[in-house]
Amino acid sequence: MHNVTLDRIDMRLLGALQENGRMSNLELAQAIKLSPAQTLRRHRRLEEIGVIRRYETRLDAESLGFGVVAFIQVTMERGHIRDLMKFKEFVAKLAQIQECFSVTGDIDYVLKVVARDLRALSEFLLDTLMQIPGVSRVQSIVCLDELKGTSAMPLEV
Repeated sequence: MHNVTLDRIDMRLLGALQENGRMSNLELAQAIKLSPAQTLRRHRRLEEIGVIRRYETRLDAESLGFGVVAFIQVTMERGHIRDLMKFKEFVAKLAQIQECFSVTGDIDYVLKVVARDLRALSEFLLDTLMQIPGVSRVQSIVCLDELKGTSAMPLEV
């Protein structure tokens, strides 16, 4: 993946799709000033080589009743390497966890979690997350306000 060569047209195509992933091929072609056939060929290539991983709809958490966003720092027990795979499997299954990153430093993982309210967050931490084999410590940071939320990559066009 690191050896992928993208030209300026590819970058314009990606930028346009980040702005509006529901664009038709004709609209995309007009936006990047390329023929529809060439646009479709490039678009498919970017999907096939994995630059475009997937398409999704971003929902508003609060509108759906999820009033709490928290970042959870997870520390695993030292020497329990066998529990790491179990942890990854649990994380993949838990819908409350939107994102999970393995990080450097004194903690092992940072999770982005949504919950309906603080009680639901507390129950998730105590009854679910802390019960996963190998988890020794969790620390939560509750988000007060989202100042920026995007999945867009900083493309230089």
